[in-house]
Amino acid sequence: MRLLINYIIVVFSFILLSISVLAQDNLSVEALPGEGIYGLLRRHNLNPGDYLNTFLELNKDKLDENLQLIKGKTYLIPIVAVKETAAVKKSTGTFPIFGEKYQEVEFKDELLRGAVFYIVPGHGGPDPGAVAKTNGHQLCEDEYAYDIALRLARNLIEHHAMVYVITRDPNDGIRDEAYLKCDKDEYCWDNKKIPLNITQRLNQKVNAVNQLYEKHSGQYQRKIELHVDSRYSNQKVDIFFYYHPGSNKGKKLGVTLLNTIKQKYKENQPNRGYRGTVSERNLYTLRNTKPVSSYIELGNINHERDRKRLVIESNRQAIANWLALGLIKDFENSRK
Repeated sequence: MRLLINYIIVVFSFILLSISVLAQDNLSVEALPGEGIYGLLRRHNLNPGDYLNTFLELNKDKLDENLQLIKGKTYLIPIVAVKETAAVKKSTGTFPIFGEKYQEVEFKDELLRGAVFYIVPGHGGPDPGAVAKTNGHQLCEDEYAYDIALRLARNLIEHHAMVYVITRDPNDGIRDEAYLKCDKDEYCWDNKKIPLNITQRLNQKVNAVNQLYEKHSGQYQRKIELHVDSRYSNQKVDIFFYYHPGSNKGKKLGVTLLNTIKQKYKENQPNRGYRGTVSERNLYTLRNTKPVSSYIELGNINHERDRKRLVIESNRQAIANWLALGLIKDFENSRK
């Protein structure tokens, strides 16, 4: 009898330990009406590209025949990527897209809770965009637009925004070096190869954004498209913004971003001045994407002083910081 009791105690202890480990490694959550697996993972700050297979393994008996969520059912999601520091009571999330050095993101506040952003770095894949050479190095527009896009996305996530980076690179996270290596391995959202044909490339990005937009119907949604201009080497330009003709919200977004950057230059370089502009332009991606959008030119890649805005890491971070501040203001304005 004593042996039987000891056996029961051991088994019961093992069960409790298993439950404890499960509770530490996974979180039980309920699917919202109409929510898919990607949406559920992103709602809990998990990148579907990194956690989809884990989710499917944890919940293989709870999905319908099309691997879709069932309303009202509870699902397990990994919480290994979400941590909390007891001393400061601040949570952090792990986002591998930002690279090893920057993948840990601290959630500072909830200023952007409920906001959805689509960050679209220009060009990518077979199309490097504008190209320049300086000090024996080749500069490609898509690499610098991508680096600033990642920095901006990280800033927004710090305030609990939902952020989709539409053009992505499998191995280029945020990089601090001045000269960013040019490559062609970028892909479009949902692991789609970027086509060579320009019309197909534009359609691919537009469709990716519009499909995601439908999943967040009724929420504040903004698309930010980042480019680097190419002009004659003697033409210096400040950061400027385009919006689709007739889009009042697009114009307000551009003006808010411009005023924020103008103010930050005034604070940090009071004698510099700032001549950025906000104007209408009937561009394909502005015309065909559903979210309110701002198409941003970050400078002239052929102008020596403009290039410093790109090759100096702290300048790239400053641009991302200032754009994030402008987007926070636009979100706050939308709620008034």
